[in-house]
Amino acid sequence: MKHAGSARAGEPRAGTADLASKEAALYQILEDLPSLIVAYSGGVDSAYLAYAATRVLGDAVLCLTADSPSYPERHRQMAVRLARTFAFRHEFIETAEMSRPEYRANHADRCYYCKHELYTTLTRIGAERGIAVIADGSNADDRGDYRPGRQAAREFGVRSPLDDVGLTKQEIRELSRRAGLPTWDEPASACLSSRIPYHSEVTAEKLRTIERAEAAVRAMGFRVCRVRHHDLNTGSRSTALARLEIGRDELPRALEAEISERIVRELRAIGYQHVTIDLQGYRMGSLNEGVPLRVV
Repeated sequence: MKHAGSARAGEPRAGTADLASKEAALYQILEDLPSLIVAYSGGVDSAYLAYAATRVLGDAVLCLTADSPSYPERHRQMAVRLARTFAFRHEFIETAEMSRPEYRANHADRCYYCKHELYTTLTRIGAERGIAVIADGSNADDRGDYRPGRQAAREFGVRSPLDDVGLTKQEIRELSRRAGLPTWDEPASACLSSRIPYHSEVTAEKLRTIERAEAAVRAMGFRVCRVRHHDLNTGSRSTALARLEIGRDELPRALEAEISERIVRELRAIGYQHVTIDLQGYRMGSLNEGVPLRVV
């Protein structure tokens, strides 16, 4: 049952008029939908969309989280906590992108096959349950990166309400903060497969190793980190190199002798023969560097 109108009546509107107008436009888009599936990972964008949609549509919103080897356990726990705290109607579904050779081959269009698998599954569930619309958490900033998954979204008619009203990542964080969502200052997140360079095969073993390595680095107190997994062929045997991207404000600490030695020790124990720290620090989509941008 729709209930956003009364829930929001009389609420103070803090912040700029532009942000308030975008927020109002978002709620109007949601108000016009009969029912909705939100592709919900528990990250900043999908969490705010799930929050806003649930306020507007109540039980007519179903938040679905795709569970697969590329989905980190840390994100799973975050998605569950948010759903419980904010009363999202929430379920996990299994997706089988790892069974697709095109996905495992990990060419530059890998994300297309991941999203194609996701939206195939969501479309089937929507048809079975009579849910009219599927939406994702893409925002206005996503237009400037290489994101082949958006082609799959277009093919399946997936809506992107946050992008439709021009909300940027920073604005979504601010609206999330006002709403009391703990994700408002959560570091940017992506699937574990995004840590593997293009044309290097995605395997469940690599994904598990990456996840364990990132958990070990976070346990040392680092908030923003990526473990980029590089396969090295040295003669007759293959070895793995972990290239750490650390948040730039945390990079000096990572380079301290005692800390860097601990990082090397921990990651070697997990299975990496070589460990390096990227002096440029973390930057979103670093493995897309050199990939020609196609606006999608």
